[in-house]
Amino acid sequence: MMKTKVLLSWSSGKDSAWALHALRQDPAIEVVGLFTTLNQAFERVAMHGVRKQLLLAQAECVGLPLTTIDLPWPCSNEDYARIMTDFIADVVAQGIRHMAFGDLFLEDVRAYRERQLAGTGITPLFPLWGSKTYELAGEMMAAGLRARISTLDPRKLPATLGGHEFDAALLAALPAGVDPCGENGEFHTLAWDGPMFQRPLAIRVGETVERDGFVFTDLLPATI
Repeated sequence: MMKTKVLLSWSSGKDSAWALHALRQDPAIEVVGLFTTLNQAFERVAMHGVRKQLLLAQAECVGLPLTTIDLPWPCSNEDYARIMTDFIADVVAQGIRHMAFGDLFLEDVRAYRERQLAGTGITPLFPLWGSKTYELAGEMMAAGLRARISTLDPRKLPATLGGHEFDAALLAALPAGVDPCGENGEFHTLAWDGPMFQRPLAIRVGETVERDGFVFTDLLPATI
């Protein structure tokens, strides 16, 4: 049987890690690689704030090739559209016809991705779409997914949770109204172990700083 080749949008966080896990459960799908947008000026994952060095090591730990897409800082909508159009054309030229995303329920985000890919020859897949996030968070933890908070919105949850492990204690500490998976942008994570990893990514927690209205915790390779 010819498997469907899929390229997965990889933010470095728990949702994209869980999307990888879900896709690998489907015998008709072969995840052939990951792609991530990086802030060129800081060499970090946009929003998640994860260092490029850690991102590359993480991709090795899940056993997949990673393509990084450098975005200028600041990045205009026009620049972003041009860079992504070129990237998508390259993907199509490789014979790949499907891209997967770890979105859970934000309709506007899904609609944006569908518009971006319309007419390109790429079909978007959303393997986690419609998941109930409280149940999903429990499933992730029960399966052994390990992650730490890399970025949070201090207007939504306490800055002291920066760098916190994604675990039952975190869920208990989240203020009322905060999505347990942080799907409304309340927090972002770095996944470091779980059933989708061939080996754990060894990390340590560095300093936490506030910048541009968000709290970033610098997660570092354990050897530095």
